[in-house]
Amino acid sequence: MAPSSQRRSSYSKRAQYNLFTGYIVAGIGALIGAVLLVLSFFQPQFFGGPRSVAQDAATPATETVAAARTGSKSLWDSISGYYRAGSKNAELKREVELARIRLGEAEALRQENVRLRGLLDLQDEDRKPVAVARLVGSSSSSTRRFAYLGAGSEDGVTVGMPVRSARGVVGRILETGRTSSRVLLLTDSESVLPVRRAGDETVAFAEGRGDSLLRIKLINLGINPLKVGDMFVTSGAGGYYPPGIAVAIVTELNDDGGLARIVSDPAATDYVSVEQIFEPDAAVGATTPIEEELGD
Repeated sequence: MAPSSQRRSSYSKRAQYNLFTGYIVAGIGALIGAVLLVLSFFQPQFFGGPRSVAQDAATPATETVAAARTGSKSLWDSISGYYRAGSKNAELKREVELARIRLGEAEALRQENVRLRGLLDLQDEDRKPVAVARLVGSSSSSTRRFAYLGAGSEDGVTVGMPVRSARGVVGRILETGRTSSRVLLLTDSESVLPVRRAGDETVAFAEGRGDSLLRIKLINLGINPLKVGDMFVTSGAGGYYPPGIAVAIVTELNDDGGLARIVSDPAATDYVSVEQIFEPDAAVGATTPIEEELGD
């Protein structure tokens, strides 16, 4: 029988050397790995330099990958943002509208607090208000000028009591119910109020015209001493109103006085205070016919 052409490695010198060399290399590698492992446990900083060199070598590649990733993400965000721009815009508009509403409510609340503080500060220590309430309505469609107050006889309100705001005179109580009252405004055609010019003793009557202006009629006729911008206040005559409360400012002159704009516009007035009649006896006397007074 012929010998086999394939022989075992043990019979080849080259194969034996290659196998031996492999064992030696593997052993040296294992020894080096063991030494490095021991150094990593006991001297961690020993590998700082090689790690830095490796990191520096890999940095360009990692930066390229990171830039590509960031660029692709930005591109996707741009595309998705383009398609979502409409809904985002509508949402922002709703938020802005809501913020404006809240801002308006806050401003209205601030103005109301200012008015309330004014009502609290306008009272003297000896004159406390009978009631503080809102003007809840007005006779805008009528030729007469009335307002309706959210306080009535249950609150101590009676006919004739003056009504004022933090700015000045509004009118006086004309009729009372249990929980509401009707106020005769200064601008009513039946309203006549004794006034004087602030700063001197120029006296006059402020008569309502049925609109937003008052007719200032001087008692002493002659040369008209009034000027545009003059302030008129209550004189105290008639007994209803205490003296010194702002009434109107002159805006136009005529032969016997002028026209004046009321200081306390009821349309812009929210809270008002109802006060006691300044001089009850004088108020009763002013409404008593002269014939009846002379007869007594």
